[in-house]
Amino acid sequence: MTNRHDSVAEPPPGPGEPPAVPLEFAAFCELHRPRYLSYARVWLPDQTEAAGAVQQAFAEIAVHWRELLGSSNPTAHAWQILRGTVSEHTLRSDPPARPSHPADDDLAILHYIVGLAAPEIADVIGTDTASVAGRLRRTMLREASGW
Repeated sequence: MTNRHDSVAEPPPGPGEPPAVPLEFAAFCELHRPRYLSYARVWLPDQTEAAGAVQQAFAEIAVHWRELLGSSNPTAHAWQILRGTVSEHTLRSDPPARPSHPADDDLAILHYIVGLAAPEIADVIGTDTASVAGRLRRTMLREASGW
């Protein structure tokens, strides 16, 4: 007896071929890669190093993909993986970039340097637009008080 599902199943990857990537993960990468890369380039001016950091973050996200999908906020968890990976790379750069940075500084970077609006930032970091707008305002006021 043959199983009708066997005939439509993808064949396993051959030697040296990368394993099949879940469609949701591929879509996630396509959506977030340009923004993640823009963020990484702020901290890692060497484009090759920035691309490597983003690729490393996506590899880590891929390892935990099923767990992330089961979490309450997969995008926020993926953003934390990216932040951690970029931070690790900044420590290895010569000279080292600023090793740690508050999360609100990330919002300012995404808004003022990368050029994302509050709804786009919320989409990238996995939060709501109102929270991003409030945190951006607070960051701007904090910086202005230091002038």
